[in-house]
Amino acid sequence: MLAAVLLLALPFCTAQLASSYAGSTVVDSYPPPGVTDTAIDTYFPDASQVGYPGPTPTGAEPAAIITAIPFSKVENVFPLSRPESADGANSTFNVMRHWGNLGPMYSVESFGLPDASPIIPEGCGINAVHLLMRHGARYPTSGSGPSQFATDLNTAASNESFSATGELEFLATWTYKLGAEILTPFGRESLFSNGVAFRYRYGNLLNAFTDLPVFRTTSENRMVDSALNFAAGFFGLTTYETDYHQEIIIEADGFNNTLAPYETCTNSNTEDIGYFGDIQSGKWADIYLQSAQERLQPSIPGFNLTTSRLIAMQEMCTYETVALGYSEFCDLFTEEEWEGYEYYVDLNFWYSEGPGNPTAAAQGLGYVQELVSRLTHTPINVWNSTTNSTLDSSNITFPLNQIVYADATHDVVMSCIVTALNFTSLAANGPLPTDHIPANRSYIVSQIAPYASQLVAQVLSCPASQEPTHIRFILNDAVVPLTGINGCEEDPNGLCALPSFISGMQERIGEIDFAYDCFANYTMPDPDTIIDGRYPTS
Repeated sequence: MLAAVLLLALPFCTAQLASSYAGSTVVDSYPPPGVTDTAIDTYFPDASQVGYPGPTPTGAEPAAIITAIPFSKVENVFPLSRPESADGANSTFNVMRHWGNLGPMYSVESFGLPDASPIIPEGCGINAVHLLMRHGARYPTSGSGPSQFATDLNTAASNESFSATGELEFLATWTYKLGAEILTPFGRESLFSNGVAFRYRYGNLLNAFTDLPVFRTTSENRMVDSALNFAAGFFGLTTYETDYHQEIIIEADGFNNTLAPYETCTNSNTEDIGYFGDIQSGKWADIYLQSAQERLQPSIPGFNLTTSRLIAMQEMCTYETVALGYSEFCDLFTEEEWEGYEYYVDLNFWYSEGPGNPTAAAQGLGYVQELVSRLTHTPINVWNSTTNSTLDSSNITFPLNQIVYADATHDVVMSCIVTALNFTSLAANGPLPTDHIPANRSYIVSQIAPYASQLVAQVLSCPASQEPTHIRFILNDAVVPLTGINGCEEDPNGLCALPSFISGMQERIGEIDFAYDCFANYTMPDPDTIIDGRYPTS
């Protein structure tokens, strides 16, 4: 009798039968259709029509990049819920910092200059600033892994053999709630906050303007929204539309655009060259996800958890978190598996858009040419890359006398540009192996091109004066050594004499063969030992 009572008290783990809608797509739309009524707009005049604004005197422009010690870092992701790993409840392990290009930007500690700070070195002055930024957090790209996973799950759920139990029980009633391509609310907030932060750090440079600045972005929806949110944060919501000029460059096949160079670099879009990272990262995925497959597969009979589906589940964690604030997919994977995913992304970028791909430097070349043109105040007169001769030959759409520049681009382009700039410290321990994670690796995509990533070139005078003498680069709040650039010497603050940097960049520009790397008929080296983003010359 006692045995019977104990048996009744034991919990039973039963499989959750799938609903007919498991894996289906849910779409919401706001505002509701038919509610826009312009006839009543007169009841709601804007502030300029209402009047009575109260006192509106302005104060002095902030210059926190000179005065704010200690430097304020990006460390939180409010209002998102911070996910946990399968084995790391309440640990110090931060899952989000292992999401590669799909994670939020955070302040990097160091790229090899531990004593350097983004704060202007003592005795120096800030003369100009060049910002290259990535768009904010977005939905998955069309037809990517997460949406295919949902479609496959929905198909499987209609079969009697399918069930979900244990930690995968939620999949029996889970629906796909993600859109495609455009910014999420968190993505909009990140770029707005970045604009505010940039005003705090460099606002005093606006005092030197005699005309409105031109900021650039591409024509994709998320790119325009990112640029506008940044501008609203930088200039202020009520005035930003009249405080600057927003240049929107067409992003489409056949249009030259240094912020979307893959549109005119044929080899960057081929499976065997441009997407070589898929091949290399796939080798690693088969290794690091083996334990996850063995652990999770018994919980979902009737649905084969292939490597590609497990990767999609990890990606689903990232996308749902930045879109919905939380995801049940995150704590399905251990800390080791999240570290494995991070390296999977690193491999993908290294061999597709980074130092290990022969088209990477060629894709970044056009932006480097534009940077040198701005630094030297000299118009571009050679059109041998992705530069747009129509726009870049005009002093209206490509001014050379600005104190503040701001360009918005994509993650893969940021990776190509830092490769073209020859930031060799990031490639120090390449090529990357595909069978293990190397110790102390220098190439980590979550530090190079996360959502809302920022590469800042500070043009300085040391000692402070009207004429710039030095330059240095800050990537996600960490100073980057410039010793890979010919003429730039080791410096604890990452400084390089401006003439030396310009000369080194002109030399680097001359090394990169855009026509060959983007259009020649060649095969990837085997093994791929490229570490500078160019096809080997011998």
